[in-house]
Amino acid sequence: MDNKNLKDHKQIGQELELFFTHDIAPGAPFWLPKGMVIFKELEKYIRELTLNAGYLETSTPIMVKSDIFKESGHWEKFGEHNMYNLKLSDEADDSKPISYTLKPMNCPESTIIYRFRPRSYRELPLRLSEIGRLHRREKSGEVNGLLRVRQLTMDDAHIYATEDQIFEEVSNILDMMIEFYKSFGFDYEFRLATRPDTRAGTDENWDKAEQALERVIKEKGIQSSDKKGDGAFYGPKIDVHIKDSQGRDWQLATVQLDFHQPEAFKLEYVDEKGNKQRPVMIHRAIFGSFERFIAILTEHFQGAFPTWLSPVQVQIIPIADRHQGYAQKVLEQLKSSNIRTEVDARAETMQAKIRDAQTQKIPYMVIIGNREEKENKIAVRTRTGQDLGAIPVEEFLEKIKPEVESKA
Repeated sequence: MDNKNLKDHKQIGQELELFFTHDIAPGAPFWLPKGMVIFKELEKYIRELTLNAGYLETSTPIMVKSDIFKESGHWEKFGEHNMYNLKLSDEADDSKPISYTLKPMNCPESTIIYRFRPRSYRELPLRLSEIGRLHRREKSGEVNGLLRVRQLTMDDAHIYATEDQIFEEVSNILDMMIEFYKSFGFDYEFRLATRPDTRAGTDENWDKAEQALERVIKEKGIQSSDKKGDGAFYGPKIDVHIKDSQGRDWQLATVQLDFHQPEAFKLEYVDEKGNKQRPVMIHRAIFGSFERFIAILTEHFQGAFPTWLSPVQVQIIPIADRHQGYAQKVLEQLKSSNIRTEVDARAETMQAKIRDAQTQKIPYMVIIGNREEKENKIAVRTRTGQDLGAIPVEEFLEKIKPEVESKA
């Protein structure tokens, strides 16, 4: 792709009315209706993938007592410099303020759900997913549109498993990642990130975790490279890096093994002999934060999103006011088939309406004039200028519906 005239996601976001930022909330995006369509379509897709893979969806509080992050080790690792903390008076004793934190990650609270009641080996692997709102205190100089934000929405999941289940669970997660990134046409690469210098847990547990991930990569025949010392503080991980249309490298998906937090939170399950054991915790994100992924998609496609993801999939352009009635009839037909459709009823020329639809990157334009209304057809053009001719609405639906459903 020629990089000379490329726009960044912030400019595209404003031009296409997807999202914007405001100094009233630095680092937190405002989502406009069209941007929310993209957000919700991604949410629907990831929810479909996870539920089909046997995950159970959960939701945990945004603000919690800071103590949980001290238990997990995140407080020592990130502390006040990366968390939004506030002290509130104890209702029973004003002299004893209680420290609360806007959660910067979901995993400690996931352990609370696990500990809700005693667990049996029969329940494992227990796959808990959450689309959670997080807050991270990024420095003002590092905040950048949707790429680096202070408020983010994370595609997250935590799997509680026995050591014998690690291979199959991680293998299934990698398969899910491959399916997801192929649907966008991204080139991807797996990278194994090993123990950092500053870490929690024992060397024995780190050895087991790294060997488990190495085995998955080897036995699945996955090409990977190593990122030595780049693991999370609680365990090694496999990251997925993608290349966008401009040749840029982005780290998105991750699967992480964690022996530390089950120990820190004293997580247990009862095995087949009635003995208490520690589960392994597997952290998993398919694309990470919605905000960052949408920024990357926006620049990758330069706003010309695939039809299934486009906020408006079809723009109906009546040539004159007398064609408005037929335009409304076509609108109802397309919307009844769940095709996101709008009518451009402005008093502008057909050429101006077509030009505006192309500027808005709308995948299909439906032109309606005397001939189309008389023959009960529609004239269809694509945003790239391809003329599909005059066809019945039913024939157009036979083309666009599979395109949307298959995420082509």
